[in-house]
Amino acid sequence: MDKNNLGLPIGTTLDRFITRKQDDFPYATGELSQLLRDIALASKIVNREVNKSGLLDITGGIGGKNVQGEEQQKLDVIANIRFIRALKNGGQTCAVVSEEDEEIVHLNPESRYIVAIDPLDGSSNIDVNVSIGTIFSIYRRLSPIGQPVEHSDILQKGKEQIAAGYVLYGSSTMLVYTTGNGVNGFTLEPSLGEFVLSHAGMKSPKDGSIYSINEGSWNQFDQPIRNYIEHCKEEDYTARYIGSLVADFHRNLLKGGVYLYPATSRAVNGKLRLIYECNALAFIAEQAGGKASDGQTRILDLTPTKFHQRTPFIIGSENLVNEAEGFVKGKSKVNSEAS
Repeated sequence: MDKNNLGLPIGTTLDRFITRKQDDFPYATGELSQLLRDIALASKIVNREVNKSGLLDITGGIGGKNVQGEEQQKLDVIANIRFIRALKNGGQTCAVVSEEDEEIVHLNPESRYIVAIDPLDGSSNIDVNVSIGTIFSIYRRLSPIGQPVEHSDILQKGKEQIAAGYVLYGSSTMLVYTTGNGVNGFTLEPSLGEFVLSHAGMKSPKDGSIYSINEGSWNQFDQPIRNYIEHCKEEDYTARYIGSLVADFHRNLLKGGVYLYPATSRAVNGKLRLIYECNALAFIAEQAGGKASDGQTRILDLTPTKFHQRTPFIIGSENLVNEAEGFVKGKSKVNSEAS
């Protein structure tokens, strides 16, 4: 097998990779490694459910709404249950904050890790067989072990994350994660039921020619965002928008591009959630050499005040994010002339 810059062969299983990386840290206790295994296990189960969704009655809405006021899909609920159950049984997670639950889900009070998760991102695409995903991030609790988790444990800045990742359920199923030492991707080998190393040391191109935004919201965008979209068209950038955050982010991470979900007249604070969507992907983007911003401030420097806080979001290749920020901040030549 070919080796990579990590000294590990392509095809190394996720479990072996995690063990090898744990050995690199002399004071590692193995708890975080086990937590990552728990997430991988749950993602395999969710992948199985996703693959069966067209054959079983688990597509479509469930008839209720989540805390965001969005219609819950049946697979949203199934994925949430699967991940919380795996994290509880694994024993390394004291609490979960999930898109599908209004309050903290308390699990194992003697544990030291908090998991923030969007169990099934892009669930509106389930019924039409378009790629969807899971987004997660991991924090160390601040409160004493053994006591109930406090709000301050959840409301940490993104730069305090110790790990983050996503799972993409697409033409192949991939788990991509970072613990702050680069980004690595693993593809699920169905016949083995194992994630194997397929994308070692992932790097985001500094530049790119893809822009990803829902242009159907044009009339709701502020003028600087409209100016930037016009700039992208003038530069002959390619428009690519799937509508599943994980899928759009993953494509741009590999190929080079920028993803934007700005504030609009209907969603003045943006739509994407800071704690369990934007922070996780921002951490991955930065570890891969990219950048993430709300248009004014680095995402990982934002201080959350609510569990389900929303934020404008610009993420992707460093130079393209800088370019988009220039328009938002009114520093671009085109923006200045338009005003």
